[in-house]
Amino acid sequence: MAPQQRCARFRRPAVALAAVAVSAALMSGSGPAMASPDPTSTSDPTPISTSTPDSTPISSPPPTPSAVPAPQVPAFGAYLDYGARGVGRIAQLSDWLGGAELRVGHTYLPGDRWHNIEGPPGFLDVWADWRREKDDRMLVLNVPMLEHNEEGVSDPEVRELLQRGAAGEFDHHFRALAERLVGLRVPDTVIVLGWEMNGSTYTHRCGPDPDAWKAYWKRIVTTMRAVEGQRFRFDFTPSRGRDSVPWTECYPGDDTVDIVGMDSYDQPSGLSFDQQVTEPLGLQEHVDFAKAHGKPVSYPEWGLFRNGDNSEYMRRMLAWMDEHKPLYNMLTDYCPHGVWQCRQNPQASEIYRSVLSGRSEEPALPPTTPAPSVPPADPATPTAPVTTRPQANCSPVDLGRWVENWLGGKLCLRLDRRSRSR
Repeated sequence: MAPQQRCARFRRPAVALAAVAVSAALMSGSGPAMASPDPTSTSDPTPISTSTPDSTPISSPPPTPSAVPAPQVPAFGAYLDYGARGVGRIAQLSDWLGGAELRVGHTYLPGDRWHNIEGPPGFLDVWADWRREKDDRMLVLNVPMLEHNEEGVSDPEVRELLQRGAAGEFDHHFRALAERLVGLRVPDTVIVLGWEMNGSTYTHRCGPDPDAWKAYWKRIVTTMRAVEGQRFRFDFTPSRGRDSVPWTECYPGDDTVDIVGMDSYDQPSGLSFDQQVTEPLGLQEHVDFAKAHGKPVSYPEWGLFRNGDNSEYMRRMLAWMDEHKPLYNMLTDYCPHGVWQCRQNPQASEIYRSVLSGRSEEPALPPTTPAPSVPPADPATPTAPVTTRPQANCSPVDLGRWVENWLGGKLCLRLDRRSRSR
């Protein structure tokens, strides 16, 4: 995200990766298993940089699907959590959307240390399993270009690191990642490399040395493409608008870019959707740039932000994607951006749900009343380990207090209908 958008995508992985490995192994067994979201947790509207989505999803009954067959829609999904819980929530979000198929899964590699940027064992397995279940699914993976990626590294240090990367010093890390993805049998993963490079948040930013940044991007792509069996697609994704530097100055060239993406949140305060379209380096210029270069567009991150529960933004953004048909789009679904795991945006939630559940040719008009939602659970102070209510039609698995603490609750094994009828 851009500096003013900075929010958490995953907790620091030093301790959490162990839990991811355990949950990935469990989920590879018979029947899908998942951790139930914590009904006692609350949303924190203040962006922070080291926590996971913590809101209880809106869980009112799904709408009745339309009798008219829905038109073919662009592949879409939502960022729901970086690990096993994110995979489990894909099916739950689909249920909330009346059975709509979420064909895109999205996660981020931790950018704290090089060994995590290589894709540590157990971290990507559960996502690879989900991707392989259906041929038409897509795995989107955000990959940092440098370690210490959110640690306030200075411009002179970034400049030096980019130049070292361009000289090939870090090639082996990206070769290791490519080999790991091929080994997991997800060689067609979409790699969102060095996202939001036009901002100032990340160590992998372009501004301190655009020429070195572009040379380094080319080096990474060339290294990963050299791994036997790969079919990666590389997504160049700035944030909308100029930000710290014009993103066009960072474009590394058509030979190493497969997709031109854009992260586009509803901000800054007071900026209308029409202005988001027409601003310099905004939505229209993004589409025009991609067309001129013969590339599809994508929206790896989008959602509400500075203008609150903005149903007009939600309606217009969905209509924009209907019109311009991105290869994929991914809503960032936690507060303040989201509509399912975040209760503070009921009107935008209703728009999103009505458009993507048994949708018609045109997006639905904004509702006059907020979407109904289940009242929050009685407030409680969680203690370690966090306990959760078991999901319907599932059998909880006892993994012990330590594992359940890091997973955020018990895993459930879903029961098929025959098992439930016995």
